[in-house]
Amino acid sequence: MNVETISTEALGDRGYLVHDGGSALVVDPQRDFDRVEDLAARLGVRITHVAETHVHNDYVTGGLALARHHHATYLVAAAEDVSFERHPVHPGDQFAVGTMTVTAVATPGHTEHHLAYVVEHEGQRAVFSGGNLLFGSVGRTDLVAPDKTADLTRAQYRSARALADHAGDDATLHPTHGFGSFCSSGPAVVADSSTIAEQRRSNHALTDPDEHHFVRTLIDNLSAYPSYYSHMAPLNLRGPAAPDLSVPQPLRADELKARIANGQWVVDLRDRVAFAARHLSGTVGIEYGNSFTTYLGWTLPWGEPITLVGSEADVRAAIRDLSRIGIDRPDAAIGDPAHGIAPGHPLVGYRRATWPELTRQKQPPIVLDVRRADEHRAGHVAGCVHIPLHDLVRRLDEVPAGEVWVHCASGYRAGIAASLLHRARHDVVHVDGDWAQAADAGVPITTP
Repeated sequence: MNVETISTEALGDRGYLVHDGGSALVVDPQRDFDRVEDLAARLGVRITHVAETHVHNDYVTGGLALARHHHATYLVAAAEDVSFERHPVHPGDQFAVGTMTVTAVATPGHTEHHLAYVVEHEGQRAVFSGGNLLFGSVGRTDLVAPDKTADLTRAQYRSARALADHAGDDATLHPTHGFGSFCSSGPAVVADSSTIAEQRRSNHALTDPDEHHFVRTLIDNLSAYPSYYSHMAPLNLRGPAAPDLSVPQPLRADELKARIANGQWVVDLRDRVAFAARHLSGTVGIEYGNSFTTYLGWTLPWGEPITLVGSEADVRAAIRDLSRIGIDRPDAAIGDPAHGIAPGHPLVGYRRATWPELTRQKQPPIVLDVRRADEHRAGHVAGCVHIPLHDLVRRLDEVPAGEVWVHCASGYRAGIAASLLHRARHDVVHVDGDWAQAADAGVPITTP
């Protein structure tokens, strides 16, 4: 048995292709499943089964389209009310994938009908745990409904332990979440591999003997998660089609200028330093990288038209990434926004600064903290205004008049916030620095 990992670092998730040299099972594939097909082709294996551990809340699945493309059996929990044909899976069901045996195990908690899959082959066992057992923790339990969180957390504690007992200490563990995904909770850690035996020593779901204490601790430490999550499960229940990852015909200069003039969301993909120095007036800067998808989806209003502006390579990559959260076929203008892409349209910029520069101001400036509420509670600039980035668009009228110095934990989110503020005619300074260095620079910090 061989287990191949398909990582999606931008969303903090992993999918898997497990095979015996001839037949393959794919677990929790992302929507851009061409990566899975390319891997299967290189390995010379045939995809016969595709399995979902749960109806995902953080991305649009590629499972249905992949299964149809390969005439594979699509395994989805029988209890899920989906709008497409699949093989309905009940806990305890077994499937033969080539010479491998796959057993479905009930693991409610992350979602109500969550399943794990234990694959056995020639004395080896591998556990595909989805959002149940992660490395060091478990999947979060508050994504289904607020009034079900406590019950699901209790279920998560019990099912994690039952899964560990079922699989046995020698089994390798392969979770879907826990690599930066907001679907993880508690002390989840990023690692290349783990086993059930290792998790028995380090995972608080398996080391905490007090269920009540585990439930209370996990719920107390749940933080905000992206607003676009609310759209993922409905899309997955309907059965997503394969994405169109082609780059559209680039917009003409007059079309781009008209969209900016009409107040549409025109997103500059360049790094935050270049954007601050010089950009098309009325655009928003969301630097392309591993955090791009999460914060675009979390910050801009869902369903409104988006136009991407940047190099062809960045636009192509952004189209792929956005398809994973159901944002399909954004329009694009290809080129450097600061050099001739929209002749005659005003080019503007704003200041970037460091923490020491903040302390050298004659009068304490207005400071806007755009981190999450849990980050802010742990310590913040004395007297600052706090509006999380994901709330900023709808709360722009709460930002005080005058020069505003905006910061986050690293400078990335503050760059997005600064662009939004500047677009809304605020005088803004982007504090592009590490929050851990603020106190050492002499910034007055309020702590709990």
